[in-house]
This record gives sequence, C-alpha cells and structure tokens, in this order.
Amino acid sequence: MPKMKTHRGSAKRFKKTGSGQLKRSHAYTSHLFANKSQKQKRKLRKGTLVSKGDFKRIRHLLDNLR
Repeated sequence: MPKMKTHRGSAKRFKKTGSGQLKRSHAYTSHLFANKSQKQKRKLRKGTLVSKGDFKRIRHLLDNLR
C-alpha cells in the first residue's frame, strides 16, 4: 500500500494551531476594495478558525500535516 499524500492545495490554505484546530484566511480580499467599508476590510485581514462541519472534511486532506 503506498503512502497517503497530503493534499498540497489544502496545505497551502490551512495551518494547524497548537491545539489541533485549523486556521484559515478570509475570502473577498483580493480586489474591489472601493465597495467595501473600512470596517469590513479591517476584519478581513485577520485569520479565523475553520468551522466544525468543515473541519471534519478538511482534516482528511491534511492527515499527514504536522
């Protein structure tokens, strides 16, 4: 049986925290900033944690990530 490989696209988008949760960045941060309020843009800068339902799907793609 060959080794399981980490999904490289997911590995670039998610990072594991010390407690084992997954960090992600926000969407809507690449262009069209004139239409967004300063408050919205400021909140989009920070990362956030992956939701519980998504975590169950994503963890299989990142099984080998440390």
